[in-house]
Amino acid sequence: MLGLAINVVLATVKIFVGVIGNAYVLIADGIESALEQARRVAGDKDVEFVGGATVANEYLEAGLIDAMDLSVAPILLGGGARMFDGVGDALGQFALERTIAEPKVTHYRFVRR
Repeated sequence: MLGLAINVVLATVKIFVGVIGNAYVLIADGIESALEQARRVAGDKDVEFVGGATVANEYLEAGLIDAMDLSVAPILLGGGARMFDGVGDALGQFALERTIAEPKVTHYRFVRR
């Protein structure tokens, strides 16, 4: 989505390392603050958060996600955070919009109902 969205890359849950505009920004005061700052910079563009399961789960649980792209590849990593762990009823608010299956990965797009 080049030019259509601002990407914010979150490295951890406690201290957010974001790329906002052309600068790296450390945001240590929570996910809401990271989203607010990204929206301010994005203006009328969409904000996309890129991160692992822990980041996604925090935003899902807080109800701060409108759409979600999920790519699933059948590889064994040996550990890590579980996607959708602890998000309660948050998943029930989403509908599957599309599925794209490729030989080594399946892409899903979910949107808020």
